[in-house]
Amino acid sequence: MLLKGGPVRISGMRFKNPSLSAPPGQAFQRRRFLRALAAGGALGALDAALPAWALQELPAARTGTAPELRGPVFDLTLAETRVDFDGRTGIATTVNGSLPAPTLRMREGETVTIRVTNRLRETASIHWHGIILPFQMDGVPGVSFAGIAPGETFTYRFTLEQSGTYWYHSHSAMQEVTGLYGALIVEPRGGETIRAEREHVVLLSDWTGSDPMRALAKLKAQGDVFNQHRPTFAKFVQDVRAKGVDAAMAERDMWNAMRMSPADLADLSSTVLSYLVNGCAPGANWTALFKPGERVRLRCINGSSNTFYDVRIPGLPLTVVQTDGQDVEPVTVDEFRVGPGETYDVIVQPKDDAYTLFAQSMDRTGYARGTLAVREGLSAPVPALDAVQWLTMADMMGGMAQAGGHGHDMAAMGHGSMAGTNHAGMQGMSGGHDMAAMGSMPGMAHSMAPNPLHKPGTTVRHARTEWGPGTDMRVDMPRTNLDDPGVGLRGNGRRVLTLADLKTLGGSLYAGGPEREIELHLTGNMERYTWSFDGLDFASSQPVHFRYGERLRVILHNDTMMTHPIHLHGMWQELETAAGDFVARKHTIPVQPAQRVSLLVTADALGRWVWHCHLMFHMEMGMFREVVVA
Repeated sequence: MLLKGGPVRISGMRFKNPSLSAPPGQAFQRRRFLRALAAGGALGALDAALPAWALQELPAARTGTAPELRGPVFDLTLAETRVDFDGRTGIATTVNGSLPAPTLRMREGETVTIRVTNRLRETASIHWHGIILPFQMDGVPGVSFAGIAPGETFTYRFTLEQSGTYWYHSHSAMQEVTGLYGALIVEPRGGETIRAEREHVVLLSDWTGSDPMRALAKLKAQGDVFNQHRPTFAKFVQDVRAKGVDAAMAERDMWNAMRMSPADLADLSSTVLSYLVNGCAPGANWTALFKPGERVRLRCINGSSNTFYDVRIPGLPLTVVQTDGQDVEPVTVDEFRVGPGETYDVIVQPKDDAYTLFAQSMDRTGYARGTLAVREGLSAPVPALDAVQWLTMADMMGGMAQAGGHGHDMAAMGHGSMAGTNHAGMQGMSGGHDMAAMGSMPGMAHSMAPNPLHKPGTTVRHARTEWGPGTDMRVDMPRTNLDDPGVGLRGNGRRVLTLADLKTLGGSLYAGGPEREIELHLTGNMERYTWSFDGLDFASSQPVHFRYGERLRVILHNDTMMTHPIHLHGMWQELETAAGDFVARKHTIPVQPAQRVSLLVTADALGRWVWHCHLMFHMEMGMFREVVVA
């Protein structure tokens, strides 16, 4: 196996252990959070951070299609500007005065130099999402570098080892949610293999004109405060008519007993968010031009802080050709879901004068919208939002519900507030590690023994730390299928992309199977609004250690009822089936409720990295872990 780089002395770095001391950006954020609580932010209105007269003193941001800069040398300046979306005026964190930030276009094989000057009043950073680079250039304050102090300039320099559609964003405080994000396009060294006569960047995001810390304070006080679909008496009447009184009452009793909501689809909604495409609210009608018959490539990036988008163009099939910068076997669908941090490239061939690009939020409270047209000023009908789908028992109990289970008692067994089975102490039950040991038993011919880890382990191992106030449920029989489009997209009559449809061209980057298997559980407590890995938030955790050069399997097991887009810095995550077959190479993988996802990682990047949920508030509230490769 060829490994990049040379040896480094991890112990020689001058950074504090993030598990003992928060990065500068996080420390600043916590102070702001405490001040918001003390000031009544948990109960007060979501007001703008500055009065109107002060906002008017700031320059207005440029919105719409971002300017494009071509390398290999870039100069970026971070500053505060004024924006207004749907009547929500506030302060944006912009790059060169633009929201979104300028699109950076580079070429594979180039060594790029990016000088970032911070004109903000707080420490800043930029992370190059999905780009393989030295960890010192990764842009995570307190982990890979100290951050960019106000008034200072930091120079990023790295050589591009890949091509495709990527993006960049801040990893400091709340700068990403306030506008610091932009597209990053790396052209293949040998020229494009994906044929298209025209291309457009479609950068989806969400925006709140208020201080995000106030929204977070409200969530800490009441986890469903922004939920527009909480069960109501009117919904109960509908269920009685559809299912009968007994069934409707039983369903309500079950959810109430578990102190959970079947409408727990998103933390934030259109109550506080505006949904944007390329910095334009729906009424602005962002427009991308084409000529009839052209093959048009849409580079779709979800740069939002909170929102899963379901994307379609009524009347146009979408041929998916790339995900997370990696080419895939073309697959034609009507719709795809893209989570925060993910990218999908699609080819369309429009023939009519105008089409609506429609991206509705997963909780169905709003949408981002643009238009594909032959000239400016045209529009097409905008579809109505789909009806809300509630979470099902399969989203809570996984395979237990799919197998029929044994009613509510089995559901209670996995719930954090009730007595469950602690698998952490069942050391002899592991299908993975015990089989590995069998391979070394006397008398067994090693040449005839298959890799004991040729398939992902199926025995669920809950860490002892999951039994605590930060975890409100545990799933003992998760589902492992990848062909589920997710809540809101099931049975909608359209052909919807699933993870099972993806197949990265060329297969895996690495030969050989895993040498060991680790398991990480995605955990949380919605009532307390805490998020974590294995029941431990970032401040209470220890780093995950990878041995340099090893090939390992990571199992991500979702013990919550929300979908989490999990992003690993510095290394690829190679998704595999429950049978151990390669599926796709991605940098961000969405893990659905009660789902168990397996992926392979080759630890070929020395240094300190991070692994986290790309829902901003989940990361900030603890679903964040350091990874050390040494």
